[in-house]
Amino acid sequence: MSNTAATAQPRTSPQEDFGWTLGVLVRNYQNASTMAMGEFPHGARGYQVLVAVASGELPNQLALAQHLGIDRTVMTYLVDDFVKAGLVERQLNPADRRARIVVATATGLAMLAELQRSVAGAEDVVLGALDAAERELFRTLLRRVACDTPPLSEHELGACAAVEEMLGTGK
Repeated sequence: MSNTAATAQPRTSPQEDFGWTLGVLVRNYQNASTMAMGEFPHGARGYQVLVAVASGELPNQLALAQHLGIDRTVMTYLVDDFVKAGLVERQLNPADRRARIVVATATGLAMLAELQRSVAGAEDVVLGALDAAERELFRTLLRRVACDTPPLSEHELGACAAVEEMLGTGK
């Protein structure tokens, strides 16, 4: 151990601890987004499902579940609830008529547009300490960290890599 490492003082302020600041940010976002979503089915998790469905990039429930880190059996219940609410529907996959795809309805897309406006307002509150350029940079860096963090074990794929592998679009 070098002399410098042995004499280095630990950080004592919670504001300097990555885990603490990340936890505060997540709690602030959860609180603000929960308020913005009101009574939307399944709250923030439901919102993320609808965003993913509306993107049209994930071909089925399994891809949605893997992308969002949701157990596939739980995803079935979420999609069932969204179908009952008229937000999505299951359609035959034109590429494989044995499979079904999840597609947002017109009602679902209208609800998503409304929710996105509300969530953007909540994000503006949470990121209020940053100016517009800093917010965009923060979002860009956050996406990079979320999608490019190496797996913790050799048997694990990150959420982005798992979906890319399943869709055959991996690097």
